[in-house]
Amino acid sequence: MLNVQGLSTHIGKIQILHDIDFHVNKGEIVAIIGANGAGKSTLLNTLAGLIQPSAGTVTLEDEVISGFPANKVVGKGLSLVPEGRQVFSNLTVKENLLLGMFSKYYKNKNLAYENLNKMIEMFPNLNKHLHNLGGNLSGGEQQMLAVARGLMSNPKIILLDEPSMGLAPLVVKEILDALVVIKEQLGTMVILVEQNVKAALKVADRAYVIDQGRILLNGTREEISSNPQVMSAYLGVKMA
Repeated sequence: MLNVQGLSTHIGKIQILHDIDFHVNKGEIVAIIGANGAGKSTLLNTLAGLIQPSAGTVTLEDEVISGFPANKVVGKGLSLVPEGRQVFSNLTVKENLLLGMFSKYYKNKNLAYENLNKMIEMFPNLNKHLHNLGGNLSGGEQQMLAVARGLMSNPKIILLDEPSMGLAPLVVKEILDALVVIKEQLGTMVILVEQNVKAALKVADRAYVIDQGRILLNGTREEISSNPQVMSAYLGVKMA
């Protein structure tokens, strides 16, 4: 279980996150939804150790990981798939994947290649590109590669920042459907940050709505998708 309590984050003198509380249960997909500038990416970057919180705690399976640098956070079992995919364009797909297990590679090379084969099985489109450069893949294939790379370290929880950005609807469905497989087959917790609210709520078990760095609403996907505020602000449904 991931438990976040009283999390606040400043960037310079500006406070972006204000006293954030939420949790993710084992084998659960939780969506974080909100408008541009609401603080979604800052939240993920804080959880991943890329930004240090100014207050609050992040606990992963009874171990406090807040305040750790990003490389130690990965070692504790939290992996971030950043916005914009950020694959290494001049490295092959295979090399990109193995870099996802960098923190453990030299300790257990056999496990690294076991995980590589597992990712190829989970994302079969990557197999035919294994020796191609990451930069030559389509946008959808690069996103699959980014997700697979994030899973290479056997994380307890994986964070995805806007995985649908710039992709065709069919590709978005394929990637979001893969998150359900990740949840069911690997038991991995998933935090999904998405502006495509309708698509996110189709795969999420629960969701939190963030606004101006504060949690505004939370509930099951059914509760959130039928909430009048969410329907008006994010699903384009006019309130009477």
